This record gives sequence, structure tokens and C-alpha cells, in this order.
Amino acid sequence: MKSHVDFIKRTLALAIKGKGSVEPNPLVGAVVVRNGKIVGEGYHKFFGGPHAEVYALRKAGRLAKGATLYVNLEPCCHFGKTPPCTDLIIKSGVKKVVAAIKDPNPAVSGKGFSALKKAGIKVASGFLINNAMKLNAPFFKFHKTGLPYVISKWAMTLDGKIATRTGDSKWVSGEKARGLVKSTRSSVQAIIIGIETALKDDPHLLAEPVTRTPIRVVLDSSARLPLSSYLVASAREFPTVVVATTTASKNKTRNLERAGCKVLILRHITIRAILKELARLGVVSVLIEGGGEVHASAFREEMVDEIMVFVSPKIIGGGNAKTPVEGDGVSKMAKALKINDFTVENIEGDILVRGYL
Repeated sequence: MKSHVDFIKRTLALAIKGKGSVEPNPLVGAVVVRNGKIVGEGYHKFFGGPHAEVYALRKAGRLAKGATLYVNLEPCCHFGKTPPCTDLIIKSGVKKVVAAIKDPNPAVSGKGFSALKKAGIKVASGFLINNAMKLNAPFFKFHKTGLPYVISKWAMTLDGKIATRTGDSKWVSGEKARGLVKSTRSSVQAIIIGIETALKDDPHLLAEPVTRTPIRVVLDSSARLPLSSYLVASAREFPTVVVATTTASKNKTRNLERAGCKVLILRHITIRAILKELARLGVVSVLIEGGGEVHASAFREEMVDEIMVFVSPKIIGGGNAKTPVEGDGVSKMAKALKINDFTVENIEGDILVRGYL
């Protein structure tokens, strides 16, 4: 006979299907079980749409009465873009709710469970906690620290270069790897690059699907981003934020604003300061795409949570060719940053290394 853990595993497998469509909401799956058999299941499919519990209970119909509902996150009990899930659960006649973990959002945390208990529904939680937290790591970090979850991403050759000595970088990685980056962009709410990357590559920084393109942030202390660049030209369609300092020309910042960019002025540009500003905009997760100095700053300030590195089987060579993490670096190997829980995957000829700090 299947256990609570087995059904929670199923909710996690369902939840991941919403990746790239529901963020900044958490990934949630739900399963309705009656007499040991699944009679309804579902997952949160798109931001602003019905929650996982709604789909699962709809499928279960009248069979939900007296059944057990499994979810990987505590059901919500407040009005947001949709009504409280707890109201629907109570109305359905479910006799027990089993959740992997409590919701970290102060608007929900513990309150969803309390509402269910008051209605006479049994509640159990604490199953596959680590799996549940890892699945929604950005959501948990944001609500616990007030800062977005940060992924540092780059593509490099076997000898650790991101471009040739002339700055040519098209393309280090293959088409499949670049497609994966586009889909990853759809699951974050902001992308950060430095002005040198913007000037050299004139990147588009679009997601797949393009309607999920996040805020594009350029660290540009002197407001040098050309008005003719794609990032500026498309700013009215896809939000572009230029982060400049108080020393930047007011004329340049004004022109960027007139072109549709949002200009953020800071005394000093730090990754932490930018993340705080993005958090105020409701940004839960961020993808840093370079260049080397931006990555170096993020690591130095200990702001990186995860790395996403594509390694291409090519060799560029050259002492002046750019590397993914610039700056001074550490002085001794003992001080090198260690990547934990890393995985290695072959992406049609490129190697993808993912890990956590």
C-alpha cells in the first residue's frame, strides 16, 4: 500500500510541470486519494490561474468527500489573484490534508493549516521537506530573507574562456543549450548583465515563450547604453531597467527614460543594493548572465545561490581572452568557493553543470 511519502512524491512530480509558467508563484501539485487510489490530481499551470488544489478537487468531484488531499505546500487561505484554496477544500468534504511543508509566506504560514483544523479537517505535514524546499528554493529564500534567489549563468570553453581576445563570443555553446537558457529566463523575473556585455553583444535577453520575458537589468554606472541598442529599442515591449550612479549624465538618463527604460540611480552599484530594489518590485528570482566583473561582484558579495554553467568542447586560448568570473579572485585554493550538490548533463555536445552554494 502506498504511503504519505509516495503521494507527496507525486505532488512534487506534478508541481514541476508548472516551471516557467507560474513564477513568481510557487510550483504546486495536488493529489486526491480515496481508499489508497488517486481519484483526482492537478498542478498550478500558469500565473494568475487556478491553484493545484482546484484542478485536483475538480477532477475528483464527489469522490473528494471523505478523501485525503496531498499537496507539496500548505494551501493558501487568503484572497490573491484567486480565492483561498482552504475554502474550496472545506467545501469539498475532504477529511484530511497532508502537506510536505508549511508555506513561508507570512500571509499564509500556518494560517492555512489552522483554517482547515477549525473546519474539522485533519492536517499532517513534514514529508520530504528538503525536496519540497529545493523545488521552490526561490520562493522560500524570498520570503525568509527578503531578497531574490540568484542564479549565475555562463557558457565557457574547455579552457575557461567566454570569448576570444577580440571579444567574439557567438557562439560558445550550441543551439540546444541556448534554447535551454531561453526557457530558464521564463522562470525568473529579472536578468542582470553589465554594460560591457550590453555594448559588446547587443543582446536581446528574451525568454521562451517571449511573453514570459523578465525585466532586463543593465548595470551601467555612466548611462552609456546606446539608444539604438535592442534593449532600449524594445523597452516599451519588454521592461528594461538601467542602473546608473549619481555621476551619470542627467541628459543621458533622461533620454533613456524617454525611450521607455526605467532608470535607477544609486550612489554605488552593488549586487545586494540591486537585489533589494528588485525585491521591492516583487522579483523572486534573478538570472545573472555576465559579464565576468558582474559575476565576480555577485560571488564576492555572497549573493549567488545557484550556478548554471555550460562547458563547450572547444579551446580558445590566449591570456587576454575573457573568463567568466573576473576580479582579483581568491588568493589561496583553500578559499575557493565550493559548489555543492552539483549535477552534470550532456546537452547535445555541451556539458551543463548545475550546483548550489
